[in-house]
Amino acid sequence: MATTPDGGSTDAAPSGRRDTMVACGVYVNGVRVGGDRSPAEAVAEVRAQRAGFVWIGLFEPDEDRIRDVADVFGLHELAVEDAVHAHQRPKLERYENNLFMVFKTLRYVEHESATTANEIVESGEIMVFLGRDYVITVRHGNHSALGNLRTELEAQPERLAAGPATVLHAIADRVVDGYLDVAEAFQGDIDLVETAVFAPRSEIGIEQMYLVKRELMELRRAVMPLAAPLRRLGDGNCGPLVPDAARSYFRDVDDHLTRVADRVTGFDELLGALIDATLAKVSLQQNNDMRRISAWVAIIAVPTMVFGTYGMNFDHMPELHWRYGYPLVLAVTLGACLVLYRLFKRNRWL
Repeated sequence: MATTPDGGSTDAAPSGRRDTMVACGVYVNGVRVGGDRSPAEAVAEVRAQRAGFVWIGLFEPDEDRIRDVADVFGLHELAVEDAVHAHQRPKLERYENNLFMVFKTLRYVEHESATTANEIVESGEIMVFLGRDYVITVRHGNHSALGNLRTELEAQPERLAAGPATVLHAIADRVVDGYLDVAEAFQGDIDLVETAVFAPRSEIGIEQMYLVKRELMELRRAVMPLAAPLRRLGDGNCGPLVPDAARSYFRDVDDHLTRVADRVTGFDELLGALIDATLAKVSLQQNNDMRRISAWVAIIAVPTMVFGTYGMNFDHMPELHWRYGYPLVLAVTLGACLVLYRLFKRNRWL
């Protein structure tokens, strides 16, 4: 039996396609009732009892699977389309009976050096549908598993008893904590890049700097847009779906996100300065190379001019008929070259 990263089954569904439903549980008074069941059975049970909520977890569902779930819970078609096609920016959308929120998840990719790595940050997505009696999570990316989070919440029934908003808060808290871990690891890379840029005779190139900049932008695209949705959740702009008791928890997550955002802004400013310094070093190196080339051209021009003159086969030149003529010309030419070499060397052109 194959399993998803959450530990759920991925056996073929009756239609022949891979079943991407990780789990479907019913929670009453914070306690999970029974095992997994179909979404229709789960929501029918909850609404019959008029208590508890349903938590469904999906992993990279295809369009048929997500539409099956959408039909059961009455999800908005625009949100369903976003859930099928990943690569969304963090956002919060409110529909008539539910909320739809998108999180960008991040994982730090271990590597030997930031200046040689092809990838530093790997991204994924978690999309959450939140209703009065249900929460549906749709994940994209292998590093964003929620199995451990579900287990932790099930061990704290007093938290789950507060309703589906508790699950949304736990996911937001887990995602932002992941940002903090990535930012901490990224700090080490920024420090190494800074050391390499200002080290004497460093070989770091501008292409390597832009690679680090690209990965920093991946981090920035995940962190910065999430601030507005979290503030909306904390300010009570989402109606009864987020009760008053849960708002303070979202404000706490927003405070953590602000810390990450400040660090990312600092990284961006520092990396911009390091790129400017690298460009200045490249420009200086190019100027030094041009001075060195120009110096050698000037030295070589002396024998080229002398030998070119003798190559014209003049007959009326006094040293042509003198025994020491040629040795004297060679000595003068060599002496002129040595004088130029010493001159350029003293002025640090060579």
